[in-house]
Amino acid sequence: MLGSFQDAEDALQDTLLAAWQGLEGFEGRASVRTWLYRIATNKCLNARRAASRRPVREWDVPGVELPEPTRLGEVVWLEPFPDTLLEGAIDAPSGPEARYEQTEAISLAFVTALQVLPPRQLAVLVLRDVLGFHASEVAGMLDSTVESVNSALKRARASLERRWPTAAGRELPPVADSPSGDAIVAKFVRAWESADLDALVALLTDDVFMSMPPMPFEYQGRDVVAGFCAGLFGAGRRFELVPTRANAQPAFGAYLRAPNGISHGVGLYVLTLTGDRICAMTRFDNSVLPWFGLPRSLPSR
Repeated sequence: MLGSFQDAEDALQDTLLAAWQGLEGFEGRASVRTWLYRIATNKCLNARRAASRRPVREWDVPGVELPEPTRLGEVVWLEPFPDTLLEGAIDAPSGPEARYEQTEAISLAFVTALQVLPPRQLAVLVLRDVLGFHASEVAGMLDSTVESVNSALKRARASLERRWPTAAGRELPPVADSPSGDAIVAKFVRAWESADLDALVALLTDDVFMSMPPMPFEYQGRDVVAGFCAGLFGAGRRFELVPTRANAQPAFGAYLRAPNGISHGVGLYVLTLTGDRICAMTRFDNSVLPWFGLPRSLPSR
């Protein structure tokens, strides 16, 4: 609902505190799960109304001239979510009303598309189509009516389909840790670490998309993304990549090699795969590295 790891952590703490303080008033008329989600949903709605989102940042990579972006993105507060925190949750069964697979519902593209929905529509869609609560349960959580919930859900689905079309004809991503997925990841690492632009471009779909929150710049298309990567590799810049996973997708901490041999963390890249190609790359700044247990720098080899 919040699109931000830090905001979600704050909302979780507020939820647990409110649940502890209100435990004596819990009458058992709904399940504990439903009661907790009612609290969490309202904490998130309050955060959406009150939060000052992360400010837009300017491009600040010395010696690298930024190509003209395809467009400017709206969701600059987006933050990646470490897969280690999904363990035991990603395979938990959703309710019978769930419309989206859990791995799909945590993907960066889906979470980004959700952020532009009005808060109550967003809450209804997450509760119904992701978590699988019945309309009557959602109405109770939001102090609303079933008719109002169904109306909000219809509008939310229509808006989501416009923002996040389910790419008809696009191949599904390979399963995590499968030989085909591992092969794509290995090719990407070799191309990026050796600054082999041709090998990297060969891995990209024609309509590959790149974004870099909290900077608003977005790039669409293989040639445009290739131009961005060429700028990064220019002037002899070389990187080391450390694998991790974010939002149920392959991710890498990127470290720029310095003349003294030490590699300094400059960001985190999250890949979206389709078949044996990369259809999206999202770059985050180096402030997110500690969330993934990644160091700020790597010693010389």
